[in-house]
Formats: sequence, structure tokens, C-alpha cells
Amino acid sequence: MRAHLARVDAVLVQALIAAALSFAHIHDIAMATGQDGWKAWAYPISVDLLLVAAWRRLRSGTAKAAAWCWFVIALTASLGANVATAGLLDMTDVPTWLRILVAGWPAVAFLGGTLLAHSAPKAAADEMGTELVEDQEDEPEAAPDQPASEPPPPPPTVSVPVALVDHARKVAAEHHTRTGTPIDTSTLRARLGVPAAMAEAIAAQL
Repeated sequence: MRAHLARVDAVLVQALIAAALSFAHIHDIAMATGQDGWKAWAYPISVDLLLVAAWRRLRSGTAKAAAWCWFVIALTASLGANVATAGLLDMTDVPTWLRILVAGWPAVAFLGGTLLAHSAPKAAADEMGTELVEDQEDEPEAAPDQPASEPPPPPPTVSVPVALVDHARKVAAEHHTRTGTPIDTSTLRARLGVPAAMAEAIAAQL
């Protein structure tokens, strides 16, 4: 047990030292590109948080393509800052392209962090779907002796006077002579001035 704790403590100390060095290097790069004050301290925090968010998404096993993309971007930013401060870059005369990259980093980090935080993991969605199916399966089935619902009653039959049917035939014949086509229900209803149900009943008898 004591050996295990000693091993964990050594790993933790090593991780803290590495994080502090990387943090300082990114801060120095931000300072060299004109991002002074609190902004210079915010850059290493932004890089490390994006790196951690991408790593957590990789560990979750979902959306690995996007997680790998943002992990590589954050790792490149961190590794690039560490290498650049090793004497390969003149900190008093930073090139324009590096100033552009540092100035544009907040927008890139915000986009990556938002996508990683708000994209729903597939595993969670599948779990929700599974729970929904289980809930549906747990619902009690209807008793076998429960009577089936009766079909709705047919609409009442409309009584049409014979004289009105005769008049409708004359109207229909006149319409056919004038237009060459049979009269439709809506036109018959308009010509007779009767309700729709009665017009349908009359049209059925023509």
C-alpha cells in the first residue's frame, strides 16, 4: 500500500512539474506576441482546458474523430510553445504569423470547447433509447377478455324528396348540355342551394 502511494505521488509530482513548465512556456509566447496582463495567463489555461476536454471525450469512447482533431490542435499549440521557447524563436522579434495564430486562438478554443461540451455522446443517447424501450415493454398489456372497441356508427341517411330529385335531374341535364360534362356535387349544391350532405345524397341518385 505504501509503495503504491509513493508511486502515485511520484507520478503526480511529475505531472505537476510538466504542467507548470508548459503553462509558463505558453504564457511567455503570449507575452512575446503582445498579449500582456491577465490575457497572457488566460492563454495557457485555455490550451490546457481544451486538451483535457478532448482527452475526456477520447476516454468516453464517443465522437472520437472530433475528439482526436481537437486533441491534436491543443497538443500542437502546447508543444509548439514549448519548442519555440527553447531558443528557436527570438522572443524580442516575434514573426507576424505567430502573432496572428496567438490572436486567433481564443476563437478556436471557444469553438472546440463548445463542440466537445455540447455534442451529445452516442452512448448516452443509446442508453436513453434502451431505457425508453424497457419502459414500453414494462407497460401492462390489455386483459384478453377486454371487449374490443366498436366501430363508429354510420352517418344518418339523408331523406330527399322525390320532387327535389326530379328537379336536380333537370339541372344536371341542362349542365351537361351546356358544358358537355356531368355536373359535380359542389356545382349541384350551389345550383340547388341545399346542404352538403343532401347534395351528396341527391348526386348519388342521379
